[in-house]
Amino acid sequence: MEDVLRQRYAYGRDPNQYAQLFLPAVSRYAGVAVVIHGGYWRSRYGAELGEPLAQDLAEHGIAAWNLEYRRAGNGGGWPQTFEDVAAGIDLLAEAAGEHGLDLSRVVALGHSAGGQLAVWAAGRDALPAGAPGAPGPGSAHVALTAVVSQAGLLDLQEARELNLSSGAVINFLGENPASSPDRYRLADPGLQLPLHVPVYAVHSEADDDVPVTQSRNYVAASRSAARASPGAVPARFVPVPGDHFDLINVASRAYASCRNLVRESLAALPEG
Repeated sequence: MEDVLRQRYAYGRDPNQYAQLFLPAVSRYAGVAVVIHGGYWRSRYGAELGEPLAQDLAEHGIAAWNLEYRRAGNGGGWPQTFEDVAAGIDLLAEAAGEHGLDLSRVVALGHSAGGQLAVWAAGRDALPAGAPGAPGPGSAHVALTAVVSQAGLLDLQEARELNLSSGAVINFLGENPASSPDRYRLADPGLQLPLHVPVYAVHSEADDDVPVTQSRNYVAASRSAARASPGAVPARFVPVPGDHFDLINVASRAYASCRNLVRESLAALPEG
């Protein structure tokens, strides 16, 4: 196991507003991977889910940023979770100045609900002014250049209709699409298309927690939107073996596929 420097950064006063930098002793890739944990946006699931992934990436020469945020039940939901994820990613500018990190390539690796937040964050530049997470004038905005979504909740309308995790979407957003259509339009990755960065929707057909249609629906919508928008990048579906949690098991083949996609999305540094 290689030596890895860990350093904690805060972006707000709440104890859940922080990120952990995992810095490899020897960097093999230019750029940073932002790890965003899942847990159906509920407060009982925290950044400890992302720590093994960030540690593994750093051991493979990749600077990793394990992001915590407020969730439903501890001050999160709409709009706080979105504001936190945006602020937590932008905080990378501070760490970059301190450690000389290259922010020309920033890849988000998000699992389950974290996949939704990661893909949402990739579309921040297109958010209307004043929307939660929209870059402000003169702000230190850090743009994502790719997203690896690990069984991401990328179709919030379907997730709500299927009542996934006993009403997790309503618990998170607080309203339904009929009463708050703008809220869903700004939160649902499938309604933010097209995107101009690659999204890899990694999913197992055997996933019993988040149905594979969450990724397949998003990829189909992305391809359709990209055809009508020059410069847009269609998402890619990546099937993997295993179940929902194999994607965050660093010893699994499913996770290895995700790590390889992160590597491919960064720039390999020359040896020596």
